[in-house]
Amino acid sequence: MTQRGRTTRSTGPTGRPRRADGPRGGDRVGGPRVDLAARRARLRAVIEPVVNGAGYDLEDVSVSRAGRRHVVRVIVDADGGISLDAVADVSRAVSAALDAAEESGGDILAGEYQLEVSSPGVDRPLTLPRHWRRNVGRLVKVTVRAALPGQRAEQPAGDRQVTGRVVEADDERVVLETDSGRAEFGHAELGPGRVQVEFHRLDEVADDELDEVADDGSGDSSDTDDIDDEDDVEDEER
Repeated sequence: MTQRGRTTRSTGPTGRPRRADGPRGGDRVGGPRVDLAARRARLRAVIEPVVNGAGYDLEDVSVSRAGRRHVVRVIVDADGGISLDAVADVSRAVSAALDAAEESGGDILAGEYQLEVSSPGVDRPLTLPRHWRRNVGRLVKVTVRAALPGQRAEQPAGDRQVTGRVVEADDERVVLETDSGRAEFGHAELGPGRVQVEFHRLDEVADDELDEVADDGSGDSSDTDDIDDEDDVEDEER
């Protein structure tokens, strides 16, 4: 879901917002590099309470420059996924919060911005206990730092790639069904997990189940406008 916003600063002859005290050095062509990490932290401080207040988790915030405007990307999720209608509601609430922060004198973004709110795609890494819990039943690939079933205790575990199906997950552990058997790992023993797309499993899903998946909006709902000046995108911070 895409929203467009603008700061409430005074405008020039073309109607484009500008700062009353002139552009900042970090936003001028040839000026010093903008501290996108600090800007991302300020954005998160405004956005996270809004997302949490709506009952969802803020998974990521990123900000980049596209020509003369900023692009703010927000990823939200919840147990059971998040519908398209919910994404639209969150997008409007976040846009209003950003505008209110600017009106109150907060230095959040200078000039126009484009806000993109979406749910996580399957390529998002599993890094937190809730990520693993929400992907029970899926096949994942992950780097583990523990011994596997059948491995002798005196053998060094090391780091190794493991592919298995998530059969259980909670705040303490993840249980994977692997080719070597069922294995249990603490979260500290796991690197970022990656969901593996299983196209053949679609044949096993009934038509009514496919309809339900299409209706629940749990996939990536990003509605991104084309950016003509895409070549000008600079220093995206994720």
